[in-house]
Amino acid sequence: MPLGYLCLVLHAHLPFVRHPEYDDFLEEDWFYEAITETYIPLLEVMDGLERDGADWRLTMSVTPTLAAMLADPLLQYRYVRHIDNLISLSGKEIERTRWQPDFHHLAHMYHDRFRRAREVFVNQYGNNLVNGFRRFFQSGKLEIITCGATHGFFPLMQANSNAVRAQIEIGCREFERHFGKRPQGIWLPECGYAPGVDKLLRDSGIRYFFVDTHGVLFAEPRPRFGVYAPILCPESGVAALARDTESSKQVWSAIEGYPGDFCYREFYRDVGFDLDYEYLKPHLHQSGIRSHLGIKYYKITGRGNHKEVYHPKVALDKSADHAGNFMFNREKQVEWLSGSMDGRPPLIVAPYDAELFGHWWFEGPDWINYLLRKIHWDQQTIKTITVPEYLDKFPKVQVSQPSFSSWGYKGYCEVWLEGSNDWLYRHLHENADRMVELAHSHADNGNQLKRRALNQAARELLLAQSSDWAFIMKTGTMVEYAHERTKVHILNFNHLYEQIKSGDIDEAWLSQIERRHNLFPDIDYRVYA
Repeated sequence: MPLGYLCLVLHAHLPFVRHPEYDDFLEEDWFYEAITETYIPLLEVMDGLERDGADWRLTMSVTPTLAAMLADPLLQYRYVRHIDNLISLSGKEIERTRWQPDFHHLAHMYHDRFRRAREVFVNQYGNNLVNGFRRFFQSGKLEIITCGATHGFFPLMQANSNAVRAQIEIGCREFERHFGKRPQGIWLPECGYAPGVDKLLRDSGIRYFFVDTHGVLFAEPRPRFGVYAPILCPESGVAALARDTESSKQVWSAIEGYPGDFCYREFYRDVGFDLDYEYLKPHLHQSGIRSHLGIKYYKITGRGNHKEVYHPKVALDKSADHAGNFMFNREKQVEWLSGSMDGRPPLIVAPYDAELFGHWWFEGPDWINYLLRKIHWDQQTIKTITVPEYLDKFPKVQVSQPSFSSWGYKGYCEVWLEGSNDWLYRHLHENADRMVELAHSHADNGNQLKRRALNQAARELLLAQSSDWAFIMKTGTMVEYAHERTKVHILNFNHLYEQIKSGDIDEAWLSQIERRHNLFPDIDYRVYA
């Protein structure tokens, strides 16, 4: 038996961004970039591990909004159009860089990557990457978990427990629709936990959840094994697991962690901003605005503005070195911990945003690939594991109450409740109360139009509750879009509320917003009752 276990967790999430009212829409690029740079590379890593007979385990959330976008025919069509555009641009780059050997080599690399992404997306997975993740989930190697339906921030929704319950239960139902069975685990949006949430998780059949480090360190009574073993919530029996700061910081920190190494690709130097506008114009959005196109020729180089040409082979070797370093550090960590855990193998939980790997840190999927291979073939001290496997192996778990907590700046919700975004919550609380009122006062009596309006009201509330909008307002990027999305969903909900109450539902307008905000096709508004 190994001395300890590693639970590597990737939180794959994007807010629901889909605009059929426009032929193309800039913010949809968030989704297309993540497919090309993160989700397809991760599936390719899993394919390679399976092909070569490695024994590996990985935990990954696929949030309900992300799954909805991956399964949406319009966005699937637009992704193929997007990748075809990049194939065309990279083909032009091969010709443009013919007499520039370093850039020419990179242009070929991008052209091959884009063509491979199209092949995987269209031919291997039938335009729906959920098929790929489901395949590895069914094999038992990939543990997929759910999230709140639209990534609503639970600690700031406590004023209405039915609103929290709906986020959790709809997330579980959507998971079952996409993956064939109910989830065992959940990623609490922004790792936001407040006492009482665990009882709602239990009611939906959830077995475990993740919190930030201090959520377990400050649990009551103090956990005997710190963050290196699960704890059980006393009233619900649901397990809580905490992030290990040592392993996490080595990866996510751009200053102290691996992604900041000067050999790695520079994210911010993109041909979308570097090359001549007229040359790029056929490949930009209809608005003509410059944007990231995913072709980047430079490495980080240093802290200044001077950047040198990127060398993929050097970066690949560096990712292998960093994977070996990470594994070595985990070996030493569990060797040190194992002497003080009364024979219980420590569990190191290392969670990250999935989009770090490939999108922000170009070499991230290679790092995961090397790490999982090295853990399988190069040592015996640690082994990768999923939380259900660990709980089954070691069912004796300390009972302790996790503390109120989140991740993010200062660790107690400040990112999602401060001067730039605090105006949201009076509207979200009022609308949650109104949704519960509608659910209680309107039984499903067979009136199809009313049922559609009630279900759409639930969708609009859920979309308004997304923590992404408050986060964007705090960070100061795309703030106008976050404001607009929040206001649109709040106004749509209020219009629906008034129409349902008066019995005068505008079917033409309802059909229009159903088409625009079409996620969760099986939603049942009665979950709010």
